[in-house]
Amino acid sequence: MITPAPILDRDEITRFAAERRAGEESIVLANGCFDLLHVGHVRYLAEAKALGDVLVVGINSDRQVAKLKGPGRPAVPAEERAELIASLRFVDAVTIFDEPTVTELILAIRPDVHTKGTDYTEANVPERDVVLSIGGRVAIVGDPKDHSSSDMIDALAR
Repeated sequence: MITPAPILDRDEITRFAAERRAGEESIVLANGCFDLLHVGHVRYLAEAKALGDVLVVGINSDRQVAKLKGPGRPAVPAEERAELIASLRFVDAVTIFDEPTVTELILAIRPDVHTKGTDYTEANVPERDVVLSIGGRVAIVGDPKDHSSSDMIDALAR
């Protein structure tokens, strides 16, 4: 039986990352809403994992998804989104964050690499300066933004 990755709170994910770093493993952080899981998410996370030893995925809380995506979102509660992401074989740990950006999580786990999808460039990643200040780097990964949870929800509503 395959065991899913752990879903950890802020203190637990901070300890998890510190322990893995102490074992000389590199930490990669990916984040997003992951409201309705689609192939674009899977490709993004798989490419993120390829950049290091340990992939930590930060998932936006329900409150933050509602602010980012609007009324009726998220379609799937944060705990269930976390469980789905944790079930992917290349994910090592998952956490839910409630801040508007992933900055506080970056400061807590100090990733070697912070990844964003192809709707960003390395220059316009909002947390870029924070990542660089802790000695990390930013990487853009995944396929072109041909998939989105919003588009899936719109298609289902038709």
